[in-house]
Amino acid sequence: MIPKDPFILLSYVNTQLRDYYDSLEALCTLRGIRKNDLIDKLDLIDYHYDEKLNQFV
Repeated sequence: MIPKDPFILLSYVNTQLRDYYDSLEALCTLRGIRKNDLIDKLDLIDYHYDEKLNQFV
């Protein structure tokens, strides 16, 4: 289960991307997360996925 709070979600997702996954696609696929829902939720707090950095910035 992933965090509901967008700020905690941001920390969780960036940690997962840094430590375990080489792309957002891999994270979403292997964890069963809807990519668009994740992107939309983090967009609410003005964070966007940077593919080169492999994190939300």
